[in-house]
Parts: sequence; structure tokens; C-alpha cells
Amino acid sequence: MTRLGSGLCVFLLLSSCGTDKPADTDAMATTDTSTAVDGTQAASASTAPVERHTEKVALFGDLHVHTMYSFDAYVFGTRTGPDDAYAFAKGETIPHATGMDLKIRRPLDFQAVTDHDTYLGMLPAMFNPDSSVYGHPMSEKIRESAKTRDRGAFLALLPYISGNVENDDLLDKAVVRDTWREIADSANRNNDPGRFTTFIGYEYTASGPEFENLHRNVIFSGAEYPELPFSVLDSDNPEDLWDWMDARRREGLDLLAIPHNSNGSNGWMFQKTDMAGEPVDAGYAEQRMRNEPLVEVTQVKGTSDTHPMLSVNDEWADFEIMPVRVGNPLPSQAPGSYVREAYLNGLVMEDKGGFNPYRFGLIGSSDTHNSAGSFDEDHYFSKTGDLDIKPEQRGSVPLEHPAPDGRTYSSGAQHYWGASGLAGVWAESNTREDIHAALKRKETFATTGSFIQIRFFAGNNLPADMATRTDAVAAGYLHGVPMGSDLIGAEGSVPSFYAWASRDATARPLQRLQIIKGWLKDGQPQEKVFDVACAKGNVDPKTSRCPENGATVELTTCTTNDATGVAELKAHWSDPEFDPEARAIYYVRVLENPQCRWSTWDAIRAGVKPRRDLQATIQDRAWSSPVWYVPGAVSNHPTRQPTAVLSLDAGAHRESGPGG
Repeated sequence: MTRLGSGLCVFLLLSSCGTDKPADTDAMATTDTSTAVDGTQAASASTAPVERHTEKVALFGDLHVHTMYSFDAYVFGTRTGPDDAYAFAKGETIPHATGMDLKIRRPLDFQAVTDHDTYLGMLPAMFNPDSSVYGHPMSEKIRESAKTRDRGAFLALLPYISGNVENDDLLDKAVVRDTWREIADSANRNNDPGRFTTFIGYEYTASGPEFENLHRNVIFSGAEYPELPFSVLDSDNPEDLWDWMDARRREGLDLLAIPHNSNGSNGWMFQKTDMAGEPVDAGYAEQRMRNEPLVEVTQVKGTSDTHPMLSVNDEWADFEIMPVRVGNPLPSQAPGSYVREAYLNGLVMEDKGGFNPYRFGLIGSSDTHNSAGSFDEDHYFSKTGDLDIKPEQRGSVPLEHPAPDGRTYSSGAQHYWGASGLAGVWAESNTREDIHAALKRKETFATTGSFIQIRFFAGNNLPADMATRTDAVAAGYLHGVPMGSDLIGAEGSVPSFYAWASRDATARPLQRLQIIKGWLKDGQPQEKVFDVACAKGNVDPKTSRCPENGATVELTTCTTNDATGVAELKAHWSDPEFDPEARAIYYVRVLENPQCRWSTWDAIRAGVKPRRDLQATIQDRAWSSPVWYVPGAVSNHPTRQPTAVLSLDAGAHRESGPGG
């Protein structure tokens, strides 16, 4: 077992490491039940035929949902379980910890419940008279603390959860196993192929010794699952998780892991070394990409695309930045913590060593601890039960009385949080098989809560009329490659790109469509943002920027002039600075018109002025997964073959030559 460090902060999110506890994580199980452990009944799946599309369709989901079985959800009043989480995703109303109704604006197509691995289900067991741990002195303290709403007793529980109690007589593996079985049962009975897809999953909740976030969500492809999840009580080294995943894959389980909140990792998530401090090599890169083809780039605890310190010429980089670590107010350094820089560092590694551990696609998800994601600025209910449901609790309006230290707003990181996000995939059908395949091949996109659709193709001979033809999608697949793929350079050919985005009809209209490029110049990473389609006017070729479209927000009422935006943006674009010998990466970002941020809505409804240190407005957005350009001569060089191995392991498409 590898030990990285310990430390927990209950009021935000678990960060754990531990001792040798759960075993038997290599046995497999399959369930086919219709009733949850708590007696609730789930709707039976439909037996109607599954509709399969010849042209892939956009499906939206949430692969990061916590229920009452996560310690830090139960502590703050969440009493809804996996069946409730799936009911919410399908459009039904479920209760919040405070009793208010929660209902999603538009149902999702797929979802996974991903409760924390450590002490899974143990908190509910402490309140259950029939449980083996009900009479434990710690359980009695926890129940009494809940009655008085004094959470001091929960602090005494933290050493147990972090694995720092020798001869732990509180943890009951049978409770963990039964809870894990219930989570899997719920996913299997709520799975409705063609209509609503569920995935069995959990969160591996590892952190470094100083709260460096290394959390991953582990998603299984089908109905089978191990008897117990691999948890931080087994090892808090993600490389050990990958070893375990490889072993499960050899036994026939198909699974992947999705890191999240790299923004709170203090540079640990995208290092240039492994966990032992050794330089990353081809073996590390292959294993990481085999197990982690995706990254969750946006969620409630901020966005991890880039940071204004890293992308100084990107006017939209300062977006939902959470500057602190997960579960701790210590600052999180930007280098090593953001996706775009990781992409660039990956190009450098690939250029020098022929391997790249950062060839990942992008998704968003919520990280809700309410069994229900909060995706809308004007109906924001935050993340963590009764901890942050009131505006003054989440720092958007002043405290009723100043704190003893003179603060007029609550402490904590909640004011940095946002109404985000969603995972998008392009799949042939709404089934486990097709969605999981899309995740593996990285034909995915991320949104900050809006149901924006993005397509992105690259090719050496895309038709010149891509932006106007009615069969652009078919042409993109025929003559090019989609997002998540490699594009191999062809001699004498300049590649082009087709980008398309469609608005969420119930959200703000679109303002601009952009292609973000990263490349190497003399071995050094470079980046640039190109506007490629505008809601108003044309792109200025000198600045690569759209003219402003006149979108405004009235900050006293939050009304917007949405007539200035558009429903669709598309472009067939060629890179004006293309170098056929330089490795490069391209991905799409689309921006909506601005609207009031949730914190501004809170202030207006409370009759106070918005906080001046928070952004008053926000532009919801979406990102595609990238296309990697590989120079043709490099792709055929014998020392560069690991690149091809990585791409194929991740399910990427590859194009070479003018024929596509």
C-alpha cells in the first residue's frame, strides 16, 4: 500500500488516504433485482426496441453524482439514494435536504451515481437500529450531534474515514459491500436502453498530504462489477488504481476512470513525473491513457480548462476559477492543474520521447451531493445539502451579523462554485454499449450546464463547402476524423476544420465559436484562440476576433437582450499559421451570450448589491474534445510508434493521406 498523506475537511469534500482495509476487490458480481435495500421500487425498464441512428446523436448526462451513501452528503442532510438520483435525472421531483422540491429543467439521457469509496454507506448505517454499528460509541455521538445540529462529533469521525485508526472496530465491510451492491442494483434496474442509460460507478477519493486533489470517478461499462470497489483505504496512489483496473479488464470488466477538479490539485494532477517522482515514461503514458481517456473539465467546484496566469492572451480564461484546493483554503498553484497546459506539455513529451500521457477528451459533470445536479444560474441550489442552500451560507449575500473576525461574508470556497456541468457524447444509441464506446474514443464534449451541442471534424481534404452542405456530418466522417482523434499530416496538404455548435433553446443564444490551438515552436509550447464564427459580423483577420454583438445584462433585474445572439454557429476553417512539421492540438469552445451569475441572482432577490469581488455575469460555454495533428513524417518515424499505441488504446480515429 502506498501512503501519500492524510487530512480531511468535512465542510467541503473528503480527501483521504489510509490503511490496509477493504479486500476482495477482485471478485465480480452481477445483479438483477427490482427492489432497493431501503424498500423503494424502481420503474421497470421498457422492452421496446432500441432506436439506433445511422448518424450519431448528441446525448447529455452526469457522471458525477453523490447520494446519501457518501459521507459528506449524509452529514449535511441528504437522505435521497440512487433511485432518487435517477428519478431526478429522468425529470421527476425529489426532495432536497431542507424539504424543498428539486426538478431538472430538461431530463438527462444518462447518469452514474458515484458515491465516495471510503466508508461507503457507513453514515446511514450508524442511524439504522438494525445495523451492526448502531451501538458503537461513535455512532451514538454522531446521532446525538445530528439532533443538536452541532457537527462537532463528526470531526472525531474523520480519523476513521481517513484510515488513521488502528484496529478500526467501526468499519463494517459487510455494510460497505451491501451499499455497493445496492448502488449497482439501482443502476441496473434503472437502466432503460434507448431511453435512459445508467452506469455503475464510484468515486476514488485520493489526495496528497496537503490536500492535493487526485479524485477520479470510476465508470463500469455494463451490469457486472467487482465485489468491492478499489478505495483509498487500499491505496491512495492513482497508479495502484490503474493496476487494479488493468487486472479487472483482464478478467473481462470494461471500465474507465475520469479525473476531476485538477484545478484543486496544486499542480499534482498533470505532473511531468509519476507519483514516485520519476520522470514520466512511455509505460506510464500508455497505462494512464488506457485507463483515463477523459477528464472532467467543469463542475460545481470550478472549471479546469485554463487559468488567466497560464493563458494570458485568452480574454475568456478567467472563468469560474476556484483558486483553492479541494477541502482546504490553501491556494492551488496553476501550473500542473489545468487541462490546456497539460495538452501542451503532452505535445512536448510526445515530441521529445514519443509518448503523451495527456491525450484525453473532455466532459463535464455536476459533483452534486444532493442526488441532483444544479445546472441553472437562476435556480441554483449549490452542492451540499443544508450546508450551502441559503445565499448567506454560500457567500453571495452578507451574513446577518458580522463574524467575530469582522468578516461580513461566510468563509469557505462556496462563492467560487458554479452551476455546472454536463457530459455530452456522440453515440449511435442511448445504450451502455454505445455511450461507453463514445467515452473511450473521446467523441465527447463538456458544457457548463447548458445543453449546447458541438461537432468538430478535421481532415486533409474536407470538402470546400462543408459550412453550407446539408450532409456535412457524413462528409466529416468520410473525409476526416471527429473530435478525440489523430489527424496525420499528408504531404502537400493543409488540413482544415469544421466546427459547429447549436444552442440550448431554453438558455442564452450563442455569441461566438472559437478554435483553440496549441502547438510547438522550436520545441516550446504555444497557444492561441481563434474566433471562427460570429453572431454578428465577421472575424477580423488581423485580430482573429469577432466584433462585439451588443449583448447586455441589466444587473438590477438580470434581464438580457437575447436578440443579439444566434441559434447556430458553424465554420469551415483553415489555420492561417499552420506549420506542417509542428505537432499541434485543436479544440472548439463556444460561448453563449452573458447572463447573471447565480451570486448576482441571490443578491438581487435579497435586495442587496452583488459582491464586487465576484463576477456579476457569466457566459456559459462548451468545449469539444481535441483533434491532435501529427506531422506525417513524424507518424512514420520508428521512434514515434508509442504515439500510435496511445491513440489506439484510447479508441481514437486516425487519418492519413489525401483519401481520408
